[in-house]
Formats: sequence, structure tokens, C-alpha cells
Amino acid sequence: MRVLAVLASLLVLAGCGIQPSGVITGDAAPRGDVAPGNPAGPMTILYLVSSEGGLSPVRLTIKPLSPADTLALLASPAVEKRAPGLTTEVPTGAEFVVSTDASGKTEVALSTSADQLSSTAVAQIVCTAAAAVPAVPTHVTVVGARYQGPWRCPQ
Repeated sequence: MRVLAVLASLLVLAGCGIQPSGVITGDAAPRGDVAPGNPAGPMTILYLVSSEGGLSPVRLTIKPLSPADTLALLASPAVEKRAPGLTTEVPTGAEFVVSTDASGKTEVALSTSADQLSSTAVAQIVCTAAAAVPAVPTHVTVVGARYQGPWRCPQ
């Protein structure tokens, strides 16, 4: 009798499994380009100077800034604290006025004498300005610099 009870229990339990079914189809796979995004938040890119003298892009997760305010970060004493091992050759306290036309030509004017900038400082300004105006191919002229432009970022 006990054996019959165990067999009956096994038959009942065997009937509780997943029942067979036909093929179940889902929706079509997504198509199209992946939308650009930044899970870390808005980014600002500065070009700072490495110990070898080359330019290094530094991505800062901060609120969006105007091109002039982005360039002002290059002239801030605090910028080197945010990127240990990198420096800036842009004079401390310099202020910038930036204008860009529809073709992407960007002109940068400084509050300090642009003629006294090193070629590395000019490259920092050109690359940072180009990154701050990413919608169009950007050629940058630093007004008053002895290095005639317009320049494209060498990076």
C-alpha cells in the first residue's frame, strides 16, 4: 500500500512541470544608431600639458560651460589640482572672448597679451576651444598671437 501511495504521489508531482508549447516570438530587434550619451553627466574637455610637453585631453564632469568659460578654466590655478601631473601654460587669470561663425571659424581674444603666449599655450587654447564648439569643424585663430592661424587642433 505504501508503494502505491508513493507511486501515486510521483505521478501527481510529475504532472506539475512546464508544459510544452510552440515557438513564442517577440518584437523585432531595435534598429538605428545608438544615441550619444554620457552616463557620468555633462563633460567639459580641457587640453593640459604633460611632463613630456605634449597635450593631454582632460575630461571634467561639470555643468556645460560657454567656450569662454571653458577656456577660463585653463587660466585657473585650480585646474592643476583637478588633473595631477598635468600643467597649463595659459597665464593665470586670463579672460577670453570667443566668437564662432556658421562655417566653424572660431576667434579667441584674450585679456592678456597673446603675443607673449608660448606655442604650447596657443595649442592648449586652440584644442580646448575646438572641443568647446564641437558641432562644426573648427578652425581657431588666437587674436594677437604671433603664431598665425587659423589652426586646427593637432590632437
